[in-house]
Amino acid sequence: MNHGVAVATETSFSAAKKLYFVFKRLFDIIIGFVGIYFVVLLTLIIKLVSVLNGDHNKVFYKQRRIGKNGKIIYICKFRTMVPNADEKLKELLKDPKYKEQWDKYQKLDDDPRITKIGKFLRKTSLDEFPQFINVFYGDMSLIGPRPLVEGELDSHNGDHELYESVRPGISSWWAVNGRSHVSYKERLELEYYYIKNIGFMMDLKCILKTIAAVFNGKGAQ
Repeated sequence: MNHGVAVATETSFSAAKKLYFVFKRLFDIIIGFVGIYFVVLLTLIIKLVSVLNGDHNKVFYKQRRIGKNGKIIYICKFRTMVPNADEKLKELLKDPKYKEQWDKYQKLDDDPRITKIGKFLRKTSLDEFPQFINVFYGDMSLIGPRPLVEGELDSHNGDHELYESVRPGISSWWAVNGRSHVSYKERLELEYYYIKNIGFMMDLKCILKTIAAVFNGKGAQ
């Protein structure tokens, strides 16, 4: 799926950038493999806590997203919302207050769909951990622009060719520079900045800032 536009690929980058992408992929495979081990441990703990709180539904939640070159991917997360979250969102968006928040941030303040354990998982960013599976299999990278839903860039006049020229990431330049506290327009600007300046140093900065953000919970929602 390419949304009717010519999508850039890694072949558009310089020789140095192509070498960078090779090392980036090798790093992702190693990190993804290690991350899966922790995903298994977290799954057992989260399932136990959920059952003790009367929640017997699935621990994981898959979301349809747009990946590199416009490819459809399914990212995996720990479920943080009630099982019928999509249906409940449609009802919530009938309220002008929620509609305005969603249009501006693609998120809701104090989202009533989030479960008790879900609030903790989001605050600590642990809900993103299952995406290490996506990283290992090559749908995502550790660092990259966050994967978007279909049509999201269209509604915000975004640049498909640029945004989809690299693998989406578990963490991103947007996630460590404001996250829920910036407008959607600012979010896209941050993601585009990363893609235009992609390289070892950008990834290192993002990794260090991600570690700091996880510990202080800044911007998480």
